[in-house]
Amino acid sequence: MHASPSGAGKADRQMKKEWFFDRFCGAQIAVYTEDGKLVEADFEKKDAVELTGNIYKGRVCNIVPGMQAAFVSCGFERNCYLPLAEGASRFSSYDGAKEGKEGAASLALREGDEILVQIVKPPRGSKGAKVTCDLSFVGKNLIYLPRTYFMGISRKITDPVARATLLLEAEKLRAGEDGFIVRTAAAQADKRSLKIESEYLKRLWRSVQAAARTAAVGEAVFRECDLPFRVMRDSLGGGVTHIHVGDRALYEKIVSLARLRPDLGERKVSLHTGERNMFRVFGLAEQLASLTSRTVLLENGGYLVIDRTEAMTVIDVNTGKFVGENDLESTVFEANLVAAREIARQARLRNLGGLVAVDFIDMTEEAHRAAVGAALETALAADRAKSRVLPMNDVCVALFTRKRTSADASEFFLQPCPHCTRQGYVLSDLYLALRLRGEIMDRFADGYNSVVVDLSRGFMKTLLSERLLSEEARGIWREKRVYLLPHDDWQEERCTVRGDNAAILTLPDDAQILY
Repeated sequence: MHASPSGAGKADRQMKKEWFFDRFCGAQIAVYTEDGKLVEADFEKKDAVELTGNIYKGRVCNIVPGMQAAFVSCGFERNCYLPLAEGASRFSSYDGAKEGKEGAASLALREGDEILVQIVKPPRGSKGAKVTCDLSFVGKNLIYLPRTYFMGISRKITDPVARATLLLEAEKLRAGEDGFIVRTAAAQADKRSLKIESEYLKRLWRSVQAAARTAAVGEAVFRECDLPFRVMRDSLGGGVTHIHVGDRALYEKIVSLARLRPDLGERKVSLHTGERNMFRVFGLAEQLASLTSRTVLLENGGYLVIDRTEAMTVIDVNTGKFVGENDLESTVFEANLVAAREIARQARLRNLGGLVAVDFIDMTEEAHRAAVGAALETALAADRAKSRVLPMNDVCVALFTRKRTSADASEFFLQPCPHCTRQGYVLSDLYLALRLRGEIMDRFADGYNSVVVDLSRGFMKTLLSERLLSEEARGIWREKRVYLLPHDDWQEERCTVRGDNAAILTLPDDAQILY
């Protein structure tokens, strides 16, 4: 921000909070920054819309009494896991109490029963999706629970008068044995907005019931909204200063959504019309690329190493070049405090989920261990995803859990390595295409009419067969030419891009033009 003539005013000291939306290779990306620093990133691959929240008509395949669970066929590769005694306990992140009625998931089931289930956790690795029969429909201010007699409220609404008022209003909206959860955003909503939203959510439930009557087993009877809608519904607000959009069709969608938000409006939305990639222009490309690395450098010279396993994520804290100014204990304590804040940021940015183990640098003083644990808990509290931090033990290992709100960022940037029996990971084809797209845009912005790309033959085949850059070739590059030169001995990640304005290009016989 620019300083005011009379000095830095209050507005100049406010944090600059910006969202960036773009679409490429059929995928969508939403990025949130604070003063230019990446805080949150969400991705949605082409033809891979987030499954969480979708409702399917399923068939009970088998019941396992010892696990208090059933397995349900919903049309996926693996059957879905359905806990039978979970009920309203899955809404425990909200204050409230169940009032008598058991959740639908606790109903007695028999093999062969056809039931409606909602995805709680999508399939991951060798695990099938986790589902529930206690359905929920999420709005900006309310969550409607048509089968769960539960009234809850966000713990982030702390004013006792506001809590009592909102719960009373939500109670008036309830009919029969359904329930509502009052979300944080409801603190800024009026009675009329709450009523309109509740009626809309009830209509959604009625439409699901109607669709289920004729749906086949495995058919989705309700699908959650796409990435831009979810972000506009759940995340935007809290003083967002601007929204940048890099794609015109996406821009028109976001403007229409922003008009429904009195705290936003289309005045805060702008279309990026520059010839260069938007994320490069705003200095975000390198920050996004850092998500592919297991090593995270800290501002004080220390670093983190983040490793994913099947059961948990493990984070190791190292002093690196940080040597401190006082005694060893003080140096280690200061390094761990910096690491705790960055770990919370990385958990949100990479969307880590499940159990996370942090191996902090050894501290001898119990007060220091407690302070670092408290710093980690405070930093995680700024995340909208629910987390729980356990006390640090005497060997300075801290455990915390975090509820994943969408796909792990690594699932967008990385894919199993085909050269090591799929034990390791390499950069994904989609991310390589995104990086190549930015390089090509830069060459055209530099004034070249043709671009020559040297790349591996395997990646060239992927680009052409999956048509990863076909929209650009038909649209913004329709007057340009992109030539692909394959190399048999190059790894997929190796790629060079050069511009050329020659009237006639001399190229190898196996060169191909991009579409």
